[in-house]
Amino acid sequence: MNVLIVEDEKGLALEMDEFLSREGYIVEHAWKKSSAEEKIFVNNYDFILLDLGLPDGDGFEVLKQLKNLKDRDDAVIILTARSAVDDRIKGLDSGADDYLAKPFSLNELLARMHAIIRRKHKLEKNEVKIHDFVLDIQNHTVSFQNERVPLTKKEYEIFNYLVLNKNRVVSRISLTEHVWGDILEVNSDSNFVDVHVKNLRKKLTQCTKTDWFETVRSIGYRINY
Repeated sequence: MNVLIVEDEKGLALEMDEFLSREGYIVEHAWKKSSAEEKIFVNNYDFILLDLGLPDGDGFEVLKQLKNLKDRDDAVIILTARSAVDDRIKGLDSGADDYLAKPFSLNELLARMHAIIRRKHKLEKNEVKIHDFVLDIQNHTVSFQNERVPLTKKEYEIFNYLVLNKNRVVSRISLTEHVWGDILEVNSDSNFVDVHVKNLRKKLTQCTKTDWFETVRSIGYRINY
């Protein structure tokens, strides 16, 4: 999943970057309100970690711009030193999914992100059963009959995103954006997505039939269950 960190305190931003990258997230930065709005306009993100006190404006304006865009479901966690209850209420009422006061534990941040994923996708825990497979979104593994399937990092991320969007057609563009990050940096004419999906399907099929893993011609992919 891809994350946009909107934070002008570079030490904290880099610390979050390093931590979340180790956890398998694709991380981008915006140090100012203006650059955050530019990135949000171009790309979709699974999470936006939003500081309120930006050097060229208020983070609430970034949140407002996001909510004015159509068909967006980016999860927003506000990260701020502001402790006033009114600010917390304003953030949540404006559409933020959670609010974390500085200083905070990175492990708590990750736990809140996992909680948002569970709520968003109506999961009871961090494991998702897909036919005879189990996807562990916390440990980034896929297993079949208690045996781990040897997926690469990108194969896991593709499977994870398709599973969390079960029964929906996921376009190649959307898959590219959420797995590789900034879509402007990717050659949209390349077939690298299809190659990764082909390898993923091959490994799953070595375990059992995968007729529920569907290719939707000229559009993308869908996992049905």
